[in-house]
Amino acid sequence: MNTSSLPFQVAEQQIQRTVSIVGRIREAVRQVFIGKETIVDLLLVGFFSGLHVLIEDVPGVGKTTLAKSLAASVNLDFARIQFTPDLLPGDITGVTVWDQTERAFVYKEGAIMHQFILADEINRASPRTQSSLLEAMQEETVSVDGRSYPLPQPFFVIATQNPTEFVGAFPLPEGELDRFGLSFSVGYPRREEGRQILNRFRFRDPLEGLEPVASPEDVLEIRALVREIYVDPKVQDFILEIVERSRSSNFVRLGGSPRSSQHLQLAAQAWALMNQRGFVVPKDVLSVAIPVLAHRLVLSTDARLSHKSAAEVLELVIRSSAIPVGIKI
Repeated sequence: MNTSSLPFQVAEQQIQRTVSIVGRIREAVRQVFIGKETIVDLLLVGFFSGLHVLIEDVPGVGKTTLAKSLAASVNLDFARIQFTPDLLPGDITGVTVWDQTERAFVYKEGAIMHQFILADEINRASPRTQSSLLEAMQEETVSVDGRSYPLPQPFFVIATQNPTEFVGAFPLPEGELDRFGLSFSVGYPRREEGRQILNRFRFRDPLEGLEPVASPEDVLEIRALVREIYVDPKVQDFILEIVERSRSSNFVRLGGSPRSSQHLQLAAQAWALMNQRGFVVPKDVLSVAIPVLAHRLVLSTDARLSHKSAAEVLELVIRSSAIPVGIKI
């Protein structure tokens, strides 16, 4: 394909360098995490597009291992916040305390002041505490007593949640779900994968020997490059049609928001870049549409009576949307 006419042309050299870095990170993560390759790729899409990730699954399937291995592979400052019913918003955002020496109130940083946050079992904390992440995820700042404090860059959140039917779980409100760019489940490993896990962790934790293969500066550079990936107006129309149809479906009570359209475009740009392209094609949108949109939908009574999941409803929506053709590259 001739890419010389692209309005926002990304140099082939930049693409190849990015693909090389992504490949090294993917390989480093897979030295520790054993599971579906798609899971690692979706996590990298979120990471490199700056979209925070929500993983819903049962305990013990490797969610924490996945997060820690990614943080270690890019040498980011990592913090794990265990969400519990007694966790307070100030524990996360920080508080102002009286400093006897300075005779003034000073800001004491909370657990959020790190580059890479694992918000573990987020739905075990109260909605009030859950909401303390909203500003951090949207604006990358925290506000305490009328003052805003910037978060370290690059900033990224992986949140895990237990299935809502588990004891002691609070459902995440729609406004918070909409802040997460992608959501997916890890799932149980297959028999052979389970055997590999037993052997790999038999003598030591492979995380202990994991060396960084990229730097925080590489991450910031790739995030900037993702936004330069060209998106044809026809592809944008395809994104908008999917989101609009999600709002009009009989199976949906609350469909995708304008923010979800932005997230879908960003995720498609990241997917295209990771697949060595400086432009987005409809296949990129289709590859990330369900992880980007499914967790945001509030299903109607018709969907529940028909035993349809959000992913199944989205598949119907996508099939009814016209895939663009004749895109000029």
